[in-house]
Amino acid sequence: MFKKFQPIIFLFVIISLACGLPIPTQDTNAIYTAAAETVVAGLTQNVTPLATHELLPTVTLTSFIPSETPTITLTPTQTITPAPIFTSTSFVTLISVSVPTNCRIGPGKVYPRQGALLVGETAEVFGRDANNRYWYIRNPDNANEFCWVWGEYATLTGPFMALPIFTPPPTPTATFTPTPSPSFELKATGIDSCGASWWAEVEVKNTGAFAFKSMSYEVLDTVTDVEKVLLVNGFTNKDGCSSTTIKDTLAPKDTFVISSALFDATMQGHKVRVIVTLCTELNQNGVCVSQKVNFTP
Repeated sequence: MFKKFQPIIFLFVIISLACGLPIPTQDTNAIYTAAAETVVAGLTQNVTPLATHELLPTVTLTSFIPSETPTITLTPTQTITPAPIFTSTSFVTLISVSVPTNCRIGPGKVYPRQGALLVGETAEVFGRDANNRYWYIRNPDNANEFCWVWGEYATLTGPFMALPIFTPPPTPTATFTPTPSPSFELKATGIDSCGASWWAEVEVKNTGAFAFKSMSYEVLDTVTDVEKVLLVNGFTNKDGCSSTTIKDTLAPKDTFVISSALFDATMQGHKVRVIVTLCTELNQNGVCVSQKVNFTP
């Protein structure tokens, strides 16, 4: 009987052993991952890449009321102003003096005198000597002549260093006899008065070969800054309130005391500047010569 059921028991043992063995299970995540990789591989095979599109900027239009005209604001363009064009300009050199200065035919006292540049006059300068001590100007007494004036008391305006250097005429030899010219000496003698009027007095001596017929007589009180100018024909001397002497002509070698224009206050103790210009013709014409003197009465 045991043998009859032996195959059945053997089968039962095998089934029991089989039930005790572990049963393998499938990993679902692995399955999904494999499936996804398969799909991706299929999509990437023989696929032509899509063209790249460039996004253009959008233009936003702002609506406005049709019945109104839109306002358009224009931004002005930059205006370029051209640089100024400078043209060369001819400048004139002028000369004036603080003391009456003779003008001669050459640069130096050895040359004859042709005229004089007086205080208050201005002349155009056309040249200079090599040492810039003498200046070649138009003769103030004769516009048709040129002469040399000493620069000791001169003031120049303009580009004088650009002036050409002129060669002076030959120095006169010892046998040269200069042309006679008007000249005089000037000496202050003081002041005089009559009542409330005061005047300056100077002595003039004609040292030249020509007579003088008119004069300019300038007196400046440097303390009060009052200046009086007398332009007259002839020469007058007032001796206080007592007498007056008049000379129409101041001949060569004549000496005469001349009185100035009248002042309203005394000049006693004040520094006084006097400039006298004597001329060979009436009304301050002809050849004129000037002298200057300072004194304190």
